[in-house]
Amino acid sequence: MPFFDLAIYVLRIALLVAGGIFLIVAVLDWSVRTRRINPFSTVARFCRRVIDPMIAPIEAKVVRAGGIPSQAPWWALAAVVVICVFLIVFLQWIRTAIASVAFAASEGGMGIVALVLDSAFELLKIALIVRVVVSWIGMRYSWWARLAYTLTDWIVKPIARALPSFGMMDFSPLAAYFVIYVVQIGVMRSLFR
Repeated sequence: MPFFDLAIYVLRIALLVAGGIFLIVAVLDWSVRTRRINPFSTVARFCRRVIDPMIAPIEAKVVRAGGIPSQAPWWALAAVVVICVFLIVFLQWIRTAIASVAFAASEGGMGIVALVLDSAFELLKIALIVRVVVSWIGMRYSWWARLAYTLTDWIVKPIARALPSFGMMDFSPLAAYFVIYVVQIGVMRSLFR
């Protein structure tokens, strides 16, 4: 997989450079919007002609959410950073998945069983993380949040009943994550003895 590793490395550098450029663009656009740069200067005209149309969809969402239009460049920068991080993580996940499938295939039937079980445990842990994030941002009724709750209710609800309450903090997803982690380690070790 040296080619894939090289591609991810080059992509990281390219995304870092693109992020740096977008940071400069965001600072310029914010400076024009907040009148720290003369609104009649060449830079301001460039920002209004080139940058503002690209940021317009984000600005509309910021304004609809009750934000200030001058914050749009920062939200756009945050979106670029999140997309870049997601892209790198996704490519690394694909690389790991390809390596895992190749290893499982080389181990025969027991390797395939181990891969399927390990993938199921990882899916449950991701669903628990989604469940926690959803509870913070209040998007519990979206389809992916309902899926995360459906996948994890069977383990979180009994733990929540058994754990004492800690005010507004619910530690049952964290405890469920720990239980799944421990069971995953035990199952994987027992398969490869």
